[in-house]
Amino acid sequence: MAETSKADGGRLTTHVLDTATGKPAAGLSIALYRLDGSARTHLKTVATNADGRCDAPLLAGSDFRTGEYELVFAAGDYLRGLGTKLPNPAFLDCVPIRFGMADAVHYHVPLLLSPYGYSTYRGS
Repeated sequence: MAETSKADGGRLTTHVLDTATGKPAAGLSIALYRLDGSARTHLKTVATNADGRCDAPLLAGSDFRTGEYELVFAAGDYLRGLGTKLPNPAFLDCVPIRFGMADAVHYHVPLLLSPYGYSTYRGS
């Protein structure tokens, strides 16, 4: 991964929906990492609000850089916090999503989550 230049026009957002309950996943912890070859650098950890979104973009303005990233969603902690009975170990505990951002545009990485499955896509 060679590109590391800063770009003022890009931003990164996410949104988590709990498909088992049909509601936004409020209070779910998300860690953001930047990947550079074998190096993995933690940038921040945030939690979703009542709408399943973060209160601010994960990256924006001068903090946004093209390259490869990873979001790690603490699905198991969230589900256990709801009182969901999970096996030990849980089928889904931490859900990592690795993705690349090639241009300084809006990247939206939503997560649809349940105790036994998840889905993601590039949103708008």
